[in-house]
Amino acid sequence: MNHNYGYISTDRKIHEKLQNLFPWQPPEIKGNIPQGDMPGDQAQGFGDLGPKAETIFPELARLLQETINNSQYERAVVSVCGGSGTGKTGIASLLSYYLNQAGIGSYTLSGDNYPHRIPIYNDAERLRVFRRAALHGIIDAGQYTPERFTQIKIWQEHNIDADISYAIKNPWFKPYIESGREGLRKYLGTSKEIDFKEISSITEAFKNGADAIWLKRMGRTSSELWYDKTSFEKTNILIIEWTHGNSDYLKGVDIPIFLNSTPKETLEYRKMRGRDGNTDSPFTTMVLGIEQELLHQQAHKAKIILSKNGKLLSYKEYLELLQSEQEGGTENE
Repeated sequence: MNHNYGYISTDRKIHEKLQNLFPWQPPEIKGNIPQGDMPGDQAQGFGDLGPKAETIFPELARLLQETINNSQYERAVVSVCGGSGTGKTGIASLLSYYLNQAGIGSYTLSGDNYPHRIPIYNDAERLRVFRRAALHGIIDAGQYTPERFTQIKIWQEHNIDADISYAIKNPWFKPYIESGREGLRKYLGTSKEIDFKEISSITEAFKNGADAIWLKRMGRTSSELWYDKTSFEKTNILIIEWTHGNSDYLKGVDIPIFLNSTPKETLEYRKMRGRDGNTDSPFTTMVLGIEQELLHQQAHKAKIILSKNGKLLSYKEYLELLQSEQEGGTENE
């Protein structure tokens, strides 16, 4: 996709503005703050996200000083990643607000605009990928019979065929679950599901001085897909809020910020939010678990890691917390 270039920094004062932030005091929030550029996102309260953003911001500002100083156009790309319920959108919006209040132009971009398919079709594709791999797996394991498929079909019709408890009660069903999960894992968060090439072209254009970029907008129906030409002439920081903001497929991110949570916390949040229906289905639980695994695998690249209770963590501390969670402990222990 072609982007417009031509932004030329008129001065080199952004680095100085970042230095002058210290000692930093959070600015007063005046009016509503837009949350990302995903169609339908609206300004809303931030709850406990304010203190978390305030914890992150000084460290972010320090990291930005070095990045900006090495940038021809005084620009940097930041990502805020994590599972559902970690506050990605709100925290990214607050960080952007703090930067703008300091005279450092910032824009918040939602990565959820960049899957290949609109949500309803992507959900269907995820399920198709799971079931196709699952059936191949049970056939390859020599466990498939017409009678057993009759039972599988009933589970499929009730959207419970990803329930691992059935594999415990019916050992012949285990290859279905295991193969389906592995097939799904090869799809979620990959270039098969997401147009990483397009979003990476945006980060490249932005860092190379584009003064305007066509940004994708995606709603929930096939007719809700369009592009807006967005000015970046006065923007120095692009913040991407996205589950996959620390993915190896995404290029051009200078400072990844990882918001940690457990799969249980993510699922509880989705239940509360009532997102996309069937939020407590076995299949959704499987999807959340795989996404959490991907986040953990990518965590070593994060420049900033924040625990669920709002504490900055080193990668070593994060691993210790992860081990504690896996053993049944909590952050507060």
